[in-house]
Amino acid sequence: MSATRETGAAPAFDVAVVGAGPAGLAAAAAAAAETARVVVIDAAEQPGGQFWRHRSEAAGIADDGSLHHGWGEYLELRRAFDAGVDSGAIRYLPATSVWMVSPGRADGHSFTLRLAPAHGGGSSDTPTVRAAKLVIAAGGYDRQLPVPGWQLPGVMAAGGVQAFVKQNGMLPGRRFVIAGTGPFLLPVAQNIVQSGGTVAAVCESADLSGWIPRAHRAAGVPSKALEGVGYVGAFLKHRIPYRTRTVVAEILGDRRVEAVRTVRVHRDGSTVPGSERTIDGVDAVGLGWGFTPQLELPVQLGAPTRQDVDGSLVCVVDDAQRALPGLFLAGELTGVGGAALAVLEGRIAGRAAGAEVAGRTAAATPAERRSVARQRAFANAMHRAHPVPAGWQERLRADTIVCRCEEVRADDILVAREALAAEDLRTEKGMTRAGMGWCQGRVCGFAVSCLAGGSSPAADSLAQSAKRPLAQPIPLGVLSDLD
Repeated sequence: MSATRETGAAPAFDVAVVGAGPAGLAAAAAAAAETARVVVIDAAEQPGGQFWRHRSEAAGIADDGSLHHGWGEYLELRRAFDAGVDSGAIRYLPATSVWMVSPGRADGHSFTLRLAPAHGGGSSDTPTVRAAKLVIAAGGYDRQLPVPGWQLPGVMAAGGVQAFVKQNGMLPGRRFVIAGTGPFLLPVAQNIVQSGGTVAAVCESADLSGWIPRAHRAAGVPSKALEGVGYVGAFLKHRIPYRTRTVVAEILGDRRVEAVRTVRVHRDGSTVPGSERTIDGVDAVGLGWGFTPQLELPVQLGAPTRQDVDGSLVCVVDDAQRALPGLFLAGELTGVGGAALAVLEGRIAGRAAGAEVAGRTAAATPAERRSVARQRAFANAMHRAHPVPAGWQERLRADTIVCRCEEVRADDILVAREALAAEDLRTEKGMTRAGMGWCQGRVCGFAVSCLAGGSSPAADSLAQSAKRPLAQPIPLGVLSDLD
């Protein structure tokens, strides 16, 4: 094993892994197995990521895994991770964010990572680390589309509802409507009823017929079919209404969510006449239209990107998960595909990074390549069967808030587009302040890019949202302490 080196006050490692979710845990264990000295930096206070977010270990609360899929695999990955930490092969920095990363040398084969506390002010106990190789497994977050009334208290991202339940063991409401598109809506609804809540409706904008020509892709990943059977059973048992080709047209309430107005839509996104329905007595709404990869760090390093079939900007890698010399990416960064694919990619990336430190090469095995191909084919089929629905822009009102941080309305964005030629996200940001707030366009970036472009988002506009010199909000003192 390579010894930890010191450059000034900054510890140096063979491999740095950013993120401790499915991809990050797998990468760390694989790199450590190659006798590399590994550091894992994660914004959460305990490993697991968003997918395996669970009850507080610091508080001594045991999680039985009942709200999770693949919990057995998490426990296996966690045992390997903990063993690496105990042996000294892995150094773990929780509740810590990487806010900037840069090549340490001109050839790009080493990296400097600037760190800050993930929550609150102050400075990190380890403000800087260096690594010969870097694996970024930062995951993603819920993609959102604006809806009239979505700024009301009680409206959350669907992933936020699930994360709240998994981490706290309680619900952020009593009676929910879950809406958007994609299979992820199903486990969110299931977790709610498992925790004692009620789901008034799950509104899926697609009609599911898109799966018919892609059934062979689903057959290639039978575990997904078994998950689906479980969801069907839960929906039948708890009598959860599942309404296809249905969207939330408006969220109603005075000071918080009180009701939801839904409509059915044609394939072109137009409203079906007479289909309007109001669901009263709702105090929480979860919205989700797929996921957006968290690309700030790889984009800082110049990683190549492309637009995926779901419209998201993703990074391009080779069969060793390498994006640039010394830089490896795994999980949602290379295309949203779920936890099983993230674990596969993380294992490949970590092994390749660790092997390079030892002067060897290691790419995916033939079996791993086949597994990745099957998982990726399923993900592509899912994206095509559950696209962002047409017509959502026409359902906005002039006063609908699009950027909630800066309270920028839909008509502000459209006026800037038509009168001021603000046809991309960056120009809209300068003209209207959309994307200039606390989240820096993470929530509204996709929608603003669509509205500015007139229809679907352009890759260049999405790339503007990913280009953030500071990957997260940090205290000013962190900047003043830079050497």
